[in-house]
Order: sequence, then structure tokens, then C-alpha cells
Amino acid sequence: MKIPFHKALIGEEEAGAAGDVIRSGWLTMGEKTFEFEKNFSAYTGAPDSIAVNSCTAALHLALKAAGIGPGDEVIIPAMTFIATWEIIRYFDAVPVLCDVDRDSFLLSIEDVEKKITSRTRAIIPVHYGGESCDMDAVMDIARKYKLAVIEDAAHALPTLYKKKMIGTIGDITCFSFYATKTLTTGEGGMITTGNSEYANRIRRLRLHGITKDAWNRYSDKGSWEYDVSEPGYKYNITDIASAIGIEQLKRCDSMNIMRRETARRYNSAFSNTGLLDLWSVRDEDECAWHLYPVRLKTDSLKISRNEFINDLKAAEIGTSVHYIPMYRFSAFKDSGNKISDFPNCEDMYSREVSLPIWPGMSEAETDYVIDTVIKILERNKR
Repeated sequence: MKIPFHKALIGEEEAGAAGDVIRSGWLTMGEKTFEFEKNFSAYTGAPDSIAVNSCTAALHLALKAAGIGPGDEVIIPAMTFIATWEIIRYFDAVPVLCDVDRDSFLLSIEDVEKKITSRTRAIIPVHYGGESCDMDAVMDIARKYKLAVIEDAAHALPTLYKKKMIGTIGDITCFSFYATKTLTTGEGGMITTGNSEYANRIRRLRLHGITKDAWNRYSDKGSWEYDVSEPGYKYNITDIASAIGIEQLKRCDSMNIMRRETARRYNSAFSNTGLLDLWSVRDEDECAWHLYPVRLKTDSLKISRNEFINDLKAAEIGTSVHYIPMYRFSAFKDSGNKISDFPNCEDMYSREVSLPIWPGMSEAETDYVIDTVIKILERNKR
């Protein structure tokens, strides 16, 4: 049996919706995008939703709206995807890395406060794997030091924090609709905010900074005349992607239930092996379960994490590692960060493996992963 690391749940509804847009002759951003944004706000409860072509674009626009500039410091977890770091460098600002919690893999609140200086302007909490950061603590720190909070929610739809939907808590929240995410449009992203000034500026910036109606300048309703308020970017999403997103959003709850059921089967099977440390989530029903990360108890095993991955690959089970810590990349070689400053990230990186978890994964497929993992662990225990 071959089990990919990820497989999107895409059906005839998505194909038909995309086909309708193609047949309409209007392919770029238009009415379908605005429908997608309206539906996303209705789903999350966010006052404003702005669709863009990636979560990286969303994060870039969020920092721009928040006024980040050269020399400003922005605090992020060291354990995240490179996009969280690179968008800060777009502004010649300074990414300040923090350690993560050893069990939840989320931003260490204690380390955040240690890293705040007079130049700190924002915090980007990353909701790792679909589990929310401690947003009460993040918001308390932000208010205390007058910092912007821009949530990296690439993994976090639909994630709840104490019954509040992620997308409605921080100043700006950024979602990803990349091919592997909990809702996919192939490529795409969404920005949510309750700040109308941020929302209006982000809408302009996503399409070159031109006035709000310029998207339809080639339609019967549009005009060739427009203004440019400031230099912007080419970050708009297409109506083809938005049509797919509208259909995916209808499935969001049911897809989350499928992911949750796979996670529960994994938890039940792996909790008594004695050879794995399981991921700690606050409430299983509030997690989006974008990932299912485990850590090998390598002191009790004769194989390394990498050898474990290779054994799973030989059994045709796809895996990944989330993530290589930022400070290990060559781009950080002159940053002054030392491996010893991030003991929890190092522990996690050396032992973590992400197992397959996707909507539509059958019980037989889940059981095959479980049986194979346990067999590899059992034959390699010390």
C-alpha cells in the first residue's frame, strides 16, 4: 500500500466551479474572489477578508500595513517555514528568533518577553500544525509593549482558541491555501483583520496600489481611469482559484472532522508504545490537525530519526520534517544566533517526524501507517 504524505480532497464540485470560471471568460480577480472573501468572513467571523496569491504575500502585506521598516525587530519562532523569516527581510527589518515550547512546539511566551527591545515592533505567532498559540499571553505582551500581532495561520483553518476562531484575535491574520493545506486553492492565501484602515490599505497594495475598482477596468462596468495611491504589489488571487476556494470552504468542517479522526486513531495507537513522544495539544477538537508530528525517543532506539524516515519510505509511506530551524540555514550564518540558544528547537528538530494526515485518508490507510510505524519501532528498540 502506498500512502503519500498529503493528498488534497478535491472533487467534481471544485472542478466544475473552476470550469465555470474558465468558460465565463473572466479568469483573473473578480466577482468570484469577492464572493470567496465574503464567505470566508462569514465562516471565520472576521470583519474583513482579503484574498491574495499566497500566505507569503499575505504576511508581506500585513507587515507593510503595520508600518514595519528598516531596523525594526519582529519576533518569530525559530521553528517555522522560511516565509515567516523572509518577509521581515523584505523591509530590511530584523527577525528575532525565539525558542518553542518543548511539548506543543509553539512560540515560547517566556522567551518572547526576553527578546523584546526598544526596537521591537511586532510579534508573529505561528500556529504550528493547526494548534493555536497562547493568544491571551501573546496579546497581553503586545498591549504591554505596544506591538502589532500578525498571526501566521498557514496551518490553522479551522483552528479555535478558547472557542474563538483563529482569524479574529490578532491585529492581522494570514492563512495559506497551498496545495497541502487544510483548505486548498492550489496556490493562494487570505488576510483577515478587524482594522478597516489595514483592510483598505491591503486591498490597494495587493494590486499595485491602484484604486479599488481598477480590477474591472477591462469589463463593461469598469473604466480605463484609475489612481495609484502608493507603490503596491502583484499579489491578487484569480477567480479560478477563488472558485475552488468557495467549494473547499463548504467542506472545511467535514475535512477537519476527517483529520481529527485520523489523529485520534494515531493517538490511541501510539500512546502506549513507550518509543514516541506525542504532540501536546490543548484541545483535540480545537486543533485543525494540519500536521501529525511525533518525536522518536531516540535514546531507546537503535536508529536515528533519518533512518526511521528511510524505513517508512521503503514501506511507501510519505513523511516530512517540520521544520529545519531558521538559525541552521546559511542565510543566518552571520545573525549571531547560536544553536545552544534554542534547546527546545534542537530537541524537536533532532527527533521530529510528521506522519501522513489528510482528509479522505481511509481506516485501512491509517492502520497501515500505524502498523508499519510500530513494527519499525519494535524491531529497533534497544
